[in-house]
Amino acid sequence: MPPPSDPAGRPPRPVPGLLAAAERHLRVDTPAGSAAATTRSHLGDGRCVGWYGPPTVGWQVAVDAEHADAPVPEALARRFGPADFWPRWTRTECLCKLADVPVVVWWRRHGLGIPPGTVAVWRTLRVADLVVTVAFAPTRPGRRADDEPFPRGASKSARRWPAAVRESPARSLSS
Repeated sequence: MPPPSDPAGRPPRPVPGLLAAAERHLRVDTPAGSAAATTRSHLGDGRCVGWYGPPTVGWQVAVDAEHADAPVPEALARRFGPADFWPRWTRTECLCKLADVPVVVWWRRHGLGIPPGTVAVWRTLRVADLVVTVAFAPTRPGRRADDEPFPRGASKSARRWPAAVRESPARSLSS
C-alpha cells in the first residue's frame, strides 16, 4: 500500500526525520571542502556549514549559521531585542532564502518573527561554536527547487511560493 499523502496532494514528508537527525547531515568545513553540500552558509571566519542530507523530492532546503557567542550588533539589538537573537536571526535568514525574499523586506513585514500560515519547517541547534538553523519548504508543484528559468515578469518569491505562503509563518521542529 502506498504511503498516504495529505489532502492537498503534497508529497510524503521525509523532512521531520531529517530535521531530527540534522547533526548527522551538517558539516563545518572550508568553502572548497564544502563544495559538494546541497546548500551552505558562509561564516565570517572563512568556514562554511554545509547540508549533506539526502535529496528531498518536493522540498527545498536552506541553512544559516552564526557564531553562538558573537555579540549582537547594537542596532539590531535595539530593533529586535537581544534575547535569543542568533536562533531567531538564523531562522529568519533560512525562511528568507526559501521564500527568496530579501531580509530587509522580511524585517519590515515580520521583524524576526514568523508570519501566520508559513508552511516551512525548521530546526535550530548548536554545532560546535555555532548556532545553525536548517529549514525546509515545499517546492512549487510540478517544479524542482533548482529549475530555471522562472517565468518572466514575476518576482522570484512569487515564482517559488504562493502569496499565502510568502505572507505567513512556519512550524518549528526545533530542539
